[in-house]
Amino acid sequence: MTVLQKKPVSPIDHLTAEDIEQIGRELDAIRAEVVSARGESDAKYIRKVIDTQRKLELGSRAVLLFSLFPPAWIVGTAGLSVAKILENMEIGHNVMHGQWDWMRDPKIHSTTWEWDNASPSEQWKHSHNELHHNFTNVVGKDNDLGYGIMRVDEDQRWHPVYLAQPLWNFINACFFEYGIAAYDLEIGKNVKRKTLKSPEFKARAKVTLRKIRNQFKKDYVVHPILSGPSIVHTLSANFTANLVRNLWTHSVIMCGHFPEGVQTFEKHSIDGETKGEWYVRQMLGSANISGSKAMHIMTGNLSFQIEHHLFPDLPSNRYQEIAPKVKDLFDRYGLEYKTGSLPRQVASAWHKVIRLSLPNNFMGTNATPTPLPERASSPSTVAA
Repeated sequence: MTVLQKKPVSPIDHLTAEDIEQIGRELDAIRAEVVSARGESDAKYIRKVIDTQRKLELGSRAVLLFSLFPPAWIVGTAGLSVAKILENMEIGHNVMHGQWDWMRDPKIHSTTWEWDNASPSEQWKHSHNELHHNFTNVVGKDNDLGYGIMRVDEDQRWHPVYLAQPLWNFINACFFEYGIAAYDLEIGKNVKRKTLKSPEFKARAKVTLRKIRNQFKKDYVVHPILSGPSIVHTLSANFTANLVRNLWTHSVIMCGHFPEGVQTFEKHSIDGETKGEWYVRQMLGSANISGSKAMHIMTGNLSFQIEHHLFPDLPSNRYQEIAPKVKDLFDRYGLEYKTGSLPRQVASAWHKVIRLSLPNNFMGTNATPTPLPERASSPSTVAA
């Protein structure tokens, strides 16, 4: 049985099966240390972020009541953009991961949180928490990898339709919340299976359409009408804030999963996957973004995408604390800890999108899968 990766030059050829399991044990120890240390300071952090976000949104919407005046439009739009990013990234995404469930606060719990987004939380939790995080970067199983609309690996057969993928990726970025809603509905899969008329799909589609209608009503009907003579300006401000939020979240997610050098995996490569191998797949299939504390908060601490994929249910404010320990593990076992500035990672991700939109031989690439070192058979395990 062969291990995880499939590239011609394997980044873990030098590791033994025992090395991989030892990496898993060391990561388990890091996780256990954080779990035992969670407490009031963590609870204060998330409550402060939520309070700040709500005040910022309320204040920005109040300013937009006077958006007829350019300074009010600029201040209100900027504030609302930041508020929406905070709600989606540092709050909604992380709360729905169960990072704060240990607080037992029903208002900040993965089972009760509904976020400011077109996708219903329950559907997002299934596609993101259950599918994406378990099958990270496995082509054909992790639809977050290209969201089912792009060529994401050299070994995928090229077709002329992929020439348009840079354009589709940009359009998806602009309307990202709706792309996520469609992805969570698994429209592509249901089209292939001809189950669009099934009761189950219709019920899920009804929930999604209701959520989209409520979001649309809030941003493009209620708040603009409340602005009276500023109605058109408030409507444009809300559209702009949603556009900024969509472009930002799309960029952050692309930086975490798609820069050059981030590994992808074949379906069969995870058969019988051990917990240590699951951990290593997360390490190879993720990339970080370097930057300031403010930038980390605005990314929902997904700037520590490697740490997040290793420990998706740990409080996001702890990722920066454990990052040096995780990097030390990379260094000791000869693995590359992929990180870079936001502009660098965005450029790298877009370079890959454009490169894979073209035939392999056009860029001089060669995509011949290489068999990898043998490992001992073991029962399949999946990390939480």
